[in-house]
Amino acid sequence: MSRKANFLDEPLYDYLVSVSVREDELLARLRAETAPMQMATMQIAPDQGQLMALLASLTGARRAIEVGVFTGYSSICVARTLPSDGHLLCCDVSKEWTSIAQRYWKEAGVADRIELVLAPASETLQRRLDAGAAGSYDFAFIDADKENYDNYYELCLQLLRRGGLLVLDNVLWSGRVMNADKEDAETQALHALNQKLHADERVDVSLLPVADGLYLARKR
Repeated sequence: MSRKANFLDEPLYDYLVSVSVREDELLARLRAETAPMQMATMQIAPDQGQLMALLASLTGARRAIEVGVFTGYSSICVARTLPSDGHLLCCDVSKEWTSIAQRYWKEAGVADRIELVLAPASETLQRRLDAGAAGSYDFAFIDADKENYDNYYELCLQLLRRGGLLVLDNVLWSGRVMNADKEDAETQALHALNQKLHADERVDVSLLPVADGLYLARKR
């Protein structure tokens, strides 16, 4: 959701990108198409997308979940790391935004690995649990409405296998989480979840100052 880490100035971020990011033409074109949109700040940064791909690859993910798709940048990054018979469950509510994602999924050659469900994510995830899918996913990424992060976290944690990795975006929230008691409900929800993750013995955790903050939680 953030173009760069909040603690990096523009020249240093540009240097970081120049020596580490390997964004291909398709992803760059998707970013460019998304940029003029009113909600373009919801797009993840290229360095974050590359990190997501690396994390999914390191977990050996075959089955993954994405809560919050937008125009599809992160889903392409993750889906590309999955095997040809892999599966990425994408949860969103916007037909408009995900229509762009679907076009790029097809062009990227990953559409056959992606299942898009347009419905409230909590309902979609609960239906998977009801169908017996607990412990069957390897990787999950949450980047959606902040007030529901805790609910998404609990549902995804049940769906993940032991050793599976869950990644939550925007947990630093431009620094507003430091004074959450004076902020809005979204900020308060993020701060509460940060505290919960810190104390949650079901997972091993690390909060990375990448983009707007990424919280990594590995299920024990």
